[in-house]
Amino acid sequence: MGQIEAVGAGKRVALFATCVNEAMFPGTPKAVVQVLERLGCTVEFPSEQTCCGQVFSNSGYYDETLPLIHNYLRAFEGYDYIVTPSGSCTGSVRDQHPMLARRTGDADLVARVDAIVARTYDLPEFLVDVLGVTDVGAYFPHRVTYHPTCHSLRITKVGDKPYRLLEAVRGIEIVDLEDADRCCGFGGTFSMKNPDVSVAMAADKARHVGDTEAEFLVAGDNSCLLNIGGVLARQNSGTKPIHLAEILASVEPTLTGAQR
Repeated sequence: MGQIEAVGAGKRVALFATCVNEAMFPGTPKAVVQVLERLGCTVEFPSEQTCCGQVFSNSGYYDETLPLIHNYLRAFEGYDYIVTPSGSCTGSVRDQHPMLARRTGDADLVARVDAIVARTYDLPEFLVDVLGVTDVGAYFPHRVTYHPTCHSLRITKVGDKPYRLLEAVRGIEIVDLEDADRCCGFGGTFSMKNPDVSVAMAADKARHVGDTEAEFLVAGDNSCLLNIGGVLARQNSGTKPIHLAEILASVEPTLTGAQR
């Protein structure tokens, strides 16, 4: 573990927990902190942070999104890196924030947004691209299947980084998911505006998950896990949703002298 712990030494990281995680899945941002601190990073939680604004911008409320962009800048501008366990929120910051900043015609705002976008990372990107690690010292002796979320595939473009991180976890068994790149049907406000279509898409995804006979369904976005997990729960499936960060935070239990 000595070499693993050293890779993040000297790196000051801000955790962008995201509003859905803070409100519904607090274990996920805690897991991010555990992983990053294990790797030697100094992690802070800026209390000014709030929603990234994608719910507004996705619905066309561009003017209403601007205060949230300014708040993101206030909360995170002083940090070397901003790391979040959400492909959709990373995608919003990278794709929508610059677009909306340019729409204002404010050159200073554009420059500030561009600068902070370059320092904002989805967790798998930060681990692989910045810290240069795939083995984070995790242990998870379970059968899992991985759902690559739409934003992580098409906006943040994390590629195979989550797979590489999972493959390095000791004790894990990874099973391929059929039609893995298909949307789960959540899509933020899409699931509320088109509930029948959303449920049908989630049911297809849940069926493929069931075919894997995995103990856990893994993803990098809890919103997608919430959508698919709801269907799995209604089907009394034995597969449980879990965020990638929580697997990476898991370590082998330390045995006491009596247990040995």
